[in-house]
Amino acid sequence: MQHQNNPEALLQQWIDEEAAVRARLAEPGLARPDQIKGRTGLQVMRAMLDGELPPPHIAKTLDFTLISVADGEAVFQGRPMLRHYNPLGSVHGGWFATLLDSALGCAVHTKMEPGRGYTTLEFKVNLVRALSEKVPLVRAIGTVTHSGRQVATSEARLVGHDGKLYAHASTTCLVFDLPQ
Repeated sequence: MQHQNNPEALLQQWIDEEAAVRARLAEPGLARPDQIKGRTGLQVMRAMLDGELPPPHIAKTLDFTLISVADGEAVFQGRPMLRHYNPLGSVHGGWFATLLDSALGCAVHTKMEPGRGYTTLEFKVNLVRALSEKVPLVRAIGTVTHSGRQVATSEARLVGHDGKLYAHASTTCLVFDLPQ
């Protein structure tokens, strides 16, 4: 249930959802090839959420986590913190970009068949509002726009529990067969 007219209730929902996800997550690491062989990208992402596969180290380093995945969609949640600030006294654009890039890429990942991979060809970010510690949580919501045999594109929005848009981004990915 979304609490669109009650930002504080939505914030509490986000906190609760993150706690439930973090309770299942494994320690950060790298999945072994035998753990992902024969799985679709969506199956791999769901296995990560279920704690069967480890999440990447970057999520712990930059204080964000995968919250949910579906076919063509990935949602990450992040905590803007003082350690993410730039010299101007607000959250560094690289933090925005990394969170958005994760949502964009993982949305594409959900569309991969077994034995298929992707890499970013182009990535564009628009920062439309500054972030500080005063915003307790933000969500990067990535959705696939196109998923083809050689190219995939996706878009993502970085939003706060108050409904404000902080940034939006898009990517173009090259899709290919993974080496055996």
